[in-house]
Amino acid sequence: MLRVAIAGASGYTGFELVRILSHHPQVDLTTITSRQQAGQRLDQIYPAFKGHCELTFANTDPEILAANADLVFTALPHQAAMDIVPELLKRNVKVVDLSADYRLKDSKVYEAWYQPHKTPELLSEAVYGLPELHREQIRAARLVANPGCYPTSVILAAAPLLDKGLIEHRSLIADSKSGVTGAGRGVSLSVHFCEVSDSFKAYKVAEHRHTPEMEQELTHLAGEAVCLTFTPHLVPMSRGILSTVYATLREETTADHIDKAFAAFYREAPFVRLCGRGELPTTLQVRGSNYCDLGWRVDERNRRLIVVSVIDNLTRGASGQAVCNMNLMSDMAEELGLNYAPWQP
Repeated sequence: MLRVAIAGASGYTGFELVRILSHHPQVDLTTITSRQQAGQRLDQIYPAFKGHCELTFANTDPEILAANADLVFTALPHQAAMDIVPELLKRNVKVVDLSADYRLKDSKVYEAWYQPHKTPELLSEAVYGLPELHREQIRAARLVANPGCYPTSVILAAAPLLDKGLIEHRSLIADSKSGVTGAGRGVSLSVHFCEVSDSFKAYKVAEHRHTPEMEQELTHLAGEAVCLTFTPHLVPMSRGILSTVYATLREETTADHIDKAFAAFYREAPFVRLCGRGELPTTLQVRGSNYCDLGWRVDERNRRLIVVSVIDNLTRGASGQAVCNMNLMSDMAEELGLNYAPWQP
């Protein structure tokens, strides 16, 4: 059994991690931590876990985590992970980090979008944890940077197209909509029920922090610099992301080329489901699961391709993907503990 701990388990991503790991057949969840909830039982904070997990929150101390775990999920705020991750690695503990602290390879880019980096020497070692792009590197890693939720949906929509050179990479536009849990469990006016219900808004237009993460991975696929336009929106639902990705087709690209590119790229990807040209997916059909569903249409009149990508922001966009990375890092089957149907009624 793999001993596992969660640093920062009191938020929504922590809840999802506990939900998945408490039923994982090869995992012993030994420790959960929270600075604010230390000393309280998990099922006091989340009554849903009554009878399923009786752990008590400990303080977020690297010594405690390393003594009780072979692998730690750090579900901490940006910058806070930098204080924990190096200490865990020194103690030979593997880490899946759910913050943005190790996703970007260039410390100057990180500083421009976040703040100065405390441990830039680890950026080159960290593996970007999108299995469809970096599966073999993840298997050999001791530090995996779990992708952001928006980037997961957008990168998976565009990856086969850039890999095969089917689109004009400078034409990429990503229009994304997220449920409110994407903002985290903290209390603020912007996610107050009365502010969100019956409303639909764009936010952080042309300045969202996930932009450089997407451009980094898409540039790697394209072989030349990709600069995309990204606009996120908040919709009045609890969870889920729908991203609509637009791109101009190269002159020689046909609809058959697109179909074949998606089929070939995701041939061995257990958590990508292709709807193809005939069906566009909805967020409800992936709710609570680790799936990303993709559908597409060709606008022949404008020579544009439109790809619709849906994920659950808390599962595929965070905790489910983190468990998938843990499986790969621990020589387990990629699907272990995650191969269940979505919650669609």
